[in-house]
Amino acid sequence: MNDLNADILIEDSRWARLDFEALAEVACQSVLDHLGQAGEVEVSILACNDARIAVLNADFRGKPQPTNVLSWPAEERGAKVAGAHPLRPRPGADGTIELGDIAIAYETCAAEAEESGRSLEHYATHLVVHGVLHLYGYDHERDPDATLMESIETEILGILGIQDPYKSLE
Repeated sequence: MNDLNADILIEDSRWARLDFEALAEVACQSVLDHLGQAGEVEVSILACNDARIAVLNADFRGKPQPTNVLSWPAEERGAKVAGAHPLRPRPGADGTIELGDIAIAYETCAAEAEESGRSLEHYATHLVVHGVLHLYGYDHERDPDATLMESIETEILGILGIQDPYKSLE
């Protein structure tokens, strides 16, 4: 069993229409449950707009444009071998596991949801799950890593009643 401490800051009021705080907590908890994470876990999420995420993207990735979601793991956990699971997080001195931070942009998320024919609620849930998996060290830079990450996302979203985001809608 785990105790999720999600620090959620809503900078853009449009996120409130989705009850983003509850959505994000369910998405985070679903990842923790799926990965069998025990103990106290901390994650911070910023629900912002495109202008804010463009600044963050420029500052941290050198890409001065908006993106849907960014993540900053508290520590590097990526798998050395392509397609392998990343290292599991270790608790700090106080017993808490600090996963890291996520930022999600409203306009980009809403546009991508509409473009893909998915509800904003389901799309935002997918992006939070995606961001939390990045905090765990999952990635999609190498094909085997992408296959693993996408399969985990699909399993978690399926449990939440959300269609596989990697299959086209018919």
